[in-house]
Amino acid sequence: MDQVATMAHGGGNDFYYLLTVFVLAVFVGFYVVWSVTPALHSPLMAVTNAVSSVIIVGAILAAGPEGFGPAAILGFCAVVLASVNIFGGFIVTQRMLSMFKKKQK
Repeated sequence: MDQVATMAHGGGNDFYYLLTVFVLAVFVGFYVVWSVTPALHSPLMAVTNAVSSVIIVGAILAAGPEGFGPAAILGFCAVVLASVNIFGGFIVTQRMLSMFKKKQK
């Protein structure tokens, strides 16, 4: 079977496809985040925490109990990094919201 027929049947090299999606996501994310007005940073932080919780679910599935390999290692790293992002985001959001509270005498 030639390469075109193999790719037509879904057996092609998925690395380039996934790399293209990743690079496009990086560019779109960069331009979306830098175009946000300062008034929307707190709500955006809360949404980012929600997205990170979805990332943790996928990372737990990747780091699952089946075997030990590169996917498990990357899944574990994703769980750790997403956890830091979630907890740090909640701390920053709490500090930002406390700036708007009235000072007690």
